[in-house]
Amino acid sequence: MDLGEPPVLPYIRLPEALSLPRPVLDIPRADLPYYRPLVVPPSDLRAPPGVEGTTESDKEKPKPKPASVNLPDIPQDIREINIPFTDGTMPLPSNEILVTAGTTATVSVAATLTATAVFKWTVTAIKPILKQTWTKITKKVSLLSSSSSAGQQDS
Repeated sequence: MDLGEPPVLPYIRLPEALSLPRPVLDIPRADLPYYRPLVVPPSDLRAPPGVEGTTESDKEKPKPKPASVNLPDIPQDIREINIPFTDGTMPLPSNEILVTAGTTATVSVAATLTATAVFKWTVTAIKPILKQTWTKITKKVSLLSSSSSAGQQDS
């Protein structure tokens, strides 16, 4: 059985690889950390004989007073409370104002929670009804469209 001559396959001759010099790497060097020694005087440090030293009590200076701020006059129905460990005061409204604010906040939170609960209940109750209605409408529309397409094919 003679198969004939072998097929001639194309080939690509690649050029020789480039000769690159080997990289030369320097030996790694590190900068070592250093510190300047702190000179800490001993706890029993005293002035040398013949030199007058100063003490902490001599260095005490009076504290500067904070700049006074001109605040508007406080109405009579507002009390003031001194804030402990400070020189400040804080205004406190009268009991009537506090009761009104608390009642308003309570009523608004209760109304919001009630409205949310009613809305969720309404959605839960109406959802099945809307699904049934939508199913009925889509069935009628599909029946109408199929009957009208059947009538068009007959004519």
